[in-house]
Amino acid sequence: MKQVALEAEIREVSQNLNVIRNAGKIPAVFYGKNETPIAVTVDTKKFMTIVGKEGANVIIELKFKDFSKTAIIKELQRHVLTQAPNHVDFQAISLKEKINILVPVHIDGIADGVKNSGGTLEHILREIKVRCLPTDIPSKISVDVSALKIGEALTVSQLPKIDGVEYENDPTNIVVNIIALSVEEEKPVDVTAVPQAPEVIAKGKKEEEGAEGTKK
Repeated sequence: MKQVALEAEIREVSQNLNVIRNAGKIPAVFYGKNETPIAVTVDTKKFMTIVGKEGANVIIELKFKDFSKTAIIKELQRHVLTQAPNHVDFQAISLKEKINILVPVHIDGIADGVKNSGGTLEHILREIKVRCLPTDIPSKISVDVSALKIGEALTVSQLPKIDGVEYENDPTNIVVNIIALSVEEEKPVDVTAVPQAPEVIAKGKKEEEGAEGTKK
């Protein structure tokens, strides 16, 4: 995973967070093992440009005025309606120590069971927990599903091997599977249940014919 520099400033905890956001900055916290937590701010546009280009697992070198800290994004909170970034947690890391981190799963191809048999793909695990050095973090885990037929699944144990990366999920966990679309059977109409129209007896005509026959 690429390492990118991002300027950061120490902030007072008592500062109004909305004022910080309106100034084009994101309130954040830097913390970690053997580290004193620091309340900081980073430029919103620069931060979002980095995340958009490099992904959420990018290694960030927070550059303060007199020192720098290496970190990853532990949590990014967004506004419920606008999805604008509200707060960031930066976790301190060492480039020489392995960490556990979630990596997104990317689906490649169209499953045979979907393309040729009318099935549907269920994407069950969208993120996989991995353990590796920060510099070995993959931006994504690509999964080729093109050979999967209806009733078949791909598990964690079948994910592609990546040098330096260990999968932490249960190997039997299903990542994707292909299922048949359930079509409700059309039930036969019960004719006895359909109300029948009352029988109409044309008596009038017969009576008229009878009366006419009596004439001499």
